[in-house]
Amino acid sequence: MTRILIADDHEIVRSGLRKIIESHAGWEVVAEVGDGKVAVEKALETMPDVAVLDYCMPAATGLEAARQILQQLPKTEVLILTMHSNEAVVDELIGAGARGCVLKTEARHELVAAIEALAIHKPYFSAALRDPDCGHRHLRRSRLTNREREIVRLIAEGNTNSAVATALDIGIKTVETHRAAAMRKLNVTSSAALVRYAVRNEIADA
Repeated sequence: MTRILIADDHEIVRSGLRKIIESHAGWEVVAEVGDGKVAVEKALETMPDVAVLDYCMPAATGLEAARQILQQLPKTEVLILTMHSNEAVVDELIGAGARGCVLKTEARHELVAAIEALAIHKPYFSAALRDPDCGHRHLRRSRLTNREREIVRLIAEGNTNSAVATALDIGIKTVETHRAAAMRKLNVTSSAALVRYAVRNEIADA
């Protein structure tokens, strides 16, 4: 059973989300709340597998709630629902620890896929939030060696350098070397940017 928390300040939205979720076999809504502060309280009380949080909520925003939830429940995955599709929002939510984001306009079609991915600890972003520079996608991907791509994928899926080293049976320093090389080739300077790149360019599952 996948346990899911819903947080949105609009009752009609919560009702629609609950209807979609409860129609899926094996899913259970363990809490439904209308603001970010209560979302944190209910998350700590119910310990959901996935918390579906609206980006804009009273008392605490979805990002603020995400940070607090993930600090205390690191195994919970957070899915942010938003009307915004700009780069800054995606950077913010990744920085907060959320590994999923769906545009509200696409929630009816993408919510199930997003929760399915997050329930098995895979990132999910709406197609509109991935890299818009499609013309250079394959060129940029080809810059990475197979090993670099594999390491970037594992990092984007939430693994530490140590976990990546264990999974690939290589040394941590080797992981760090490949990770640095990939970041240099992709011209990114932070882990959040690396994760975003991996998800948007389909190196990580989404």
